[in-house]
Amino acid sequence: MQYRQDKHGRELSVLGFGCMRFTRKGSSIDLDKAEKEILAAYHAGVNYFDTAYVYNGSEEAIGQIFERNGIRDKIAIATKLPQYLIGSREAAERYFTEECRRLRTSYVDYYLMHHLTDIAMWERLKAVGILDWIREKKASGAIRNIGFSYHGNTENFLKILGDYDWDICQIQYNYLDEVSQAGAEGLKAAEERGIPVVIMEPLRGGKLVNMLPQEARQAMAESGRDWSSAEWSFRWLYNQSGVTVVLSGMNSVEMVEENCRTADTARAGAFTQEDFATLERVKAAIKAKEKVGCTGCRYCMPCPRGVDIPGAFRCYNTMFIESRHEGRFQYAQTVGLTREPAFATQCVGCGKCEQHCPQSIPIREKLKEADRALRPLPYRIGIGIARKFMLRGPQGGKKAKS
Repeated sequence: MQYRQDKHGRELSVLGFGCMRFTRKGSSIDLDKAEKEILAAYHAGVNYFDTAYVYNGSEEAIGQIFERNGIRDKIAIATKLPQYLIGSREAAERYFTEECRRLRTSYVDYYLMHHLTDIAMWERLKAVGILDWIREKKASGAIRNIGFSYHGNTENFLKILGDYDWDICQIQYNYLDEVSQAGAEGLKAAEERGIPVVIMEPLRGGKLVNMLPQEARQAMAESGRDWSSAEWSFRWLYNQSGVTVVLSGMNSVEMVEENCRTADTARAGAFTQEDFATLERVKAAIKAKEKVGCTGCRYCMPCPRGVDIPGAFRCYNTMFIESRHEGRFQYAQTVGLTREPAFATQCVGCGKCEQHCPQSIPIREKLKEADRALRPLPYRIGIGIARKFMLRGPQGGKKAKS
């Protein structure tokens, strides 16, 4: 197993165990199976285990497993404050205490503000006294490192990153998400600040393994590399020095063993030009299903009315590359939950964007098409409710034009 250092010099395994998707037996986690998988990873050198308050049963499961195997002090636990439920310092204290009870520990190695999508969410936490609470917890040793996990656009990621002396951050990132969410720009910014980056969704929830078109599989087969589709994804990430830990929701010992072999041999800077060319073929095969030929170059931005044009097109394409639900879900997360509304319906048809588009996309027409597909009535209602809930308070969002 290879290791990369956190901000304070602790060695973290480049492969982390994502504890959200344990196999379930009825309504409960199959604890015996999860224990075998966790111990296989631990004995192979994995020392970073990621969970969260809202991962049903996960904190309790790993707390039991670590305690009965006597390895709590040999591993790092990362868990998360459900910031969307926090309205006071007292609430933060209650949730943290409950998490420590579940995890059977007196301290958390990495404590993350869960699921930030906009600087407004972080501002709301500050308004209720979270900074003093964090300061006290770090001083007592109950929290060793503080960070945040993120689903939103690059602009808001950079704002949050620069607003506090973070110890760690967690982003969705893979070879299809280079220009979406925090993206390569966010990864580079974190690296320049010396902030370790933990990667979630390296396989897009398994889609970069299970949903690859035949042309993509053929490109990998013809590369001369004896790598599985999952290994291509992990090696692309490990190739980047700014990546500290890559999470994988491993639910079989065989998966643990394969991912550990990759983590043992992949090196930063080891990708060849031929390897990059292979992944370009893979991405081209995936993107052949797209509805809009947007490359995410952002030459169309900023929109005078605040529309997130690349975000809308990326999510619209995801509906056809992956599934309707996934595209709509991504849109709700990354566009629908920003403090300043960014919906396509804000477009006034000025045409400024089209003047700068290298692909000559009829942006105004395609935005209307994308919005109709991405926000059918149930999703509009759901996004509206989520905005009121997650962006509430003095820093909440303006009323969005729908």
